[in-house]
Amino acid sequence: MVTEEQVLAMLSDLESPSVERTVSTGDMAKFCQAVCAFANDMPGTRRAGFLLIGAGDRDGAPSGLTASDELLRNLAGIASDGQVLPSPALTVQKIPLSSGQGDIVVVEVQPSSLPPVRYKGQIWIRRGPRRAIANETEERLLVERRTATATTFDALPCAEASLADLSLELFTANYRPQAIDAETIAENHRPIEQQLSSLRFFHLGRNCPTHAGLLLFAKNPLYWLPNAYAQYVKFAGRTMSDDVVDEKRFSGDLLTMVRDLNSFVRLVTVNRPERATPLEERMVADYPEVALREFLMNAILHRSYEAPAPVRFLQFEDRIEIQNPGPLYGLANRENFPTQTSYRNPVLAEAMKTLGFVNRFGRGVIRAQEALRKNGNEEATFVFGENHFGVILRGRT
Repeated sequence: MVTEEQVLAMLSDLESPSVERTVSTGDMAKFCQAVCAFANDMPGTRRAGFLLIGAGDRDGAPSGLTASDELLRNLAGIASDGQVLPSPALTVQKIPLSSGQGDIVVVEVQPSSLPPVRYKGQIWIRRGPRRAIANETEERLLVERRTATATTFDALPCAEASLADLSLELFTANYRPQAIDAETIAENHRPIEQQLSSLRFFHLGRNCPTHAGLLLFAKNPLYWLPNAYAQYVKFAGRTMSDDVVDEKRFSGDLLTMVRDLNSFVRLVTVNRPERATPLEERMVADYPEVALREFLMNAILHRSYEAPAPVRFLQFEDRIEIQNPGPLYGLANRENFPTQTSYRNPVLAEAMKTLGFVNRFGRGVIRAQEALRKNGNEEATFVFGENHFGVILRGRT
């Protein structure tokens, strides 16, 4: 945590590549740009950057700010609202000045391990004491820095694959316009390999796609990742020994697979009439569509793509079970779930947010539980396996 002494030292010095000051309290675009720039760590210091709210940018004089809870919540939300991608690691702290000159709000931002980081499709960096949008050379340097440190499976190269294995139209027509702002696209004269690499879908050093690139744009993803699909099975009774009524496999590039799953959810959650009063009926569903979709998207996003198993979507007479290969990841565990989120597949997390399949990071389970309660269902229960994670949704009775 930052101390008042450290804050006073940053106020008394000039702004720098690691410190920005502002008296503004409502310019969220400015705050997001600053967070993005610190996360990119263009100078390569590998140290945190600090946004100080409540002090002048030129002289560091405190403005007499009284920091509200709303301001602190809004700043903390930058880490999860999906406008800065990949999601930054940041902390927000209020420092009341002992001199009585008001509060200083400190946003501490850690350097990203997956640069370049973008805010609304633009790469912001620090050039000395000022923010700027990265040029092509600066963007290339950030990409090169990432390829040397990437460790998650989705960011690693698949040496056996090549550019020819990707459907480039999927990238240029469907994904790129949503991930990068139109002005940057119009000015972009780089080869397609560099464009893919900037978004962590291609490894320039190995001259091959990453696993995330294959999952999103491969002509045949299952050739490279044979278990990257979801298997639906409907049973006539309450156990897997009962007759199979229906089954379906969802596969293909991630965009196609998720769209097909979303459409299929509407068939599973068919509304039916229920008598509300002697003279009125209302339409209800056995499972709320929102909850089922959220849990399926979580399974696709958080699963281990290295594991020799698909996502399983099992429908019984009285419940639905969704299982994804791979246990909880990183800092997440049985005790802190679902408030603590760690991403096994951060590149895919960014892609699913960009494509609109994730609304806000860390809110999916909470949103699903709220939908279940409103629909009259029990809350979902979870299975914390050694090699898998599961969720059980009980039908509305």
